[in-house]
Amino acid sequence: MSIKIGIAGYGNLGRGVECAIRQNEDLELAAVFTRRDPETVKILTEGVPVCRAEEAADWKDKIDVLIICGGSATDLPVQTPKFAELFNVIDSFDTHAKIPEHFAAVDAAAKAAGHVGIISVGWDPGLFSLNRMYANAILPNGKDYTFWGKGVSQGHSDAIRRIPGVKNGKQYTIPVPEALDAARSGQNPELTTRQKHTRECFVVAEEGADKAAIEEAIKTMPNYFDEYDTTVHFISEEELLAEHSAMPHGGFVLRSGKTGWDLENNHIIEYSLKLDSNPEFTTSVLVAYARAAYRMAQEGQTGCKTVFDVAPAYLSAKSGEELRKSLL
Repeated sequence: MSIKIGIAGYGNLGRGVECAIRQNEDLELAAVFTRRDPETVKILTEGVPVCRAEEAADWKDKIDVLIICGGSATDLPVQTPKFAELFNVIDSFDTHAKIPEHFAAVDAAAKAAGHVGIISVGWDPGLFSLNRMYANAILPNGKDYTFWGKGVSQGHSDAIRRIPGVKNGKQYTIPVPEALDAARSGQNPELTTRQKHTRECFVVAEEGADKAAIEEAIKTMPNYFDEYDTTVHFISEEELLAEHSAMPHGGFVLRSGKTGWDLENNHIIEYSLKLDSNPEFTTSVLVAYARAAYRMAQEGQTGCKTVFDVAPAYLSAKSGEELRKSLL
């Protein structure tokens, strides 16, 4: 029996979820929910209905897990608790500073409804979070370093597009090479947020918009740009589509630590990703955690979870016996 998946929102993430479901034989796309006119939304999977977001309640008993594909800036803080009242849910909320309050809101809604909600799923937060946790547990005497990019940040790009006067935009996160080399040196350097990354924005402004005001709004945006050296370029929509339509990303998680009675031995743990498509990789992670949410709900678990709370075996379509034989 297939796990029935619903998609809320059909942009880059929604399309990525649809493609990822196709690669997993135990999953089935049941419905897509959109805030747009459903007649204007064309999906890839034949025979699957596209419904208005307001119709989600009608599907309460027809969907096992709803994957919510909204933006972290304004969508997910509202959508995830709301949908957790109806379904087991997954989201990719990536505003690190606000994860505790988002967790609390989803936890209250999911527990009241008897559902499971797994938030902040993806590669950071998500897989990178797990690697930071594992490395901290293994090398308690050490220091963490996380570098993102060079690549397109979906969350930061979405935040730019929400600024009044912005028609379209993309944001690239770029590691500072000297900082990355210093982290790999094993000397545990102290690096500020500004020293580790720069941010580069390519913005299409609406006709007549105040570009100086847009640039100021970007550079001073809390939790997104205010702690970074940020460059803003205003370009045409044609140039944006021609030169910035791809969505690559990636990054590195490192922990430099010491062991021994007198901490005489140095160790470096490094995990890296190089992604052609940020949304397609992110949604592949979301889909795996949807499987986990279903299994946890079947066991009677409720409330909000993060990647720290999900045992690795829940993610795999393989049985425990198969995992022990092939991967352990």
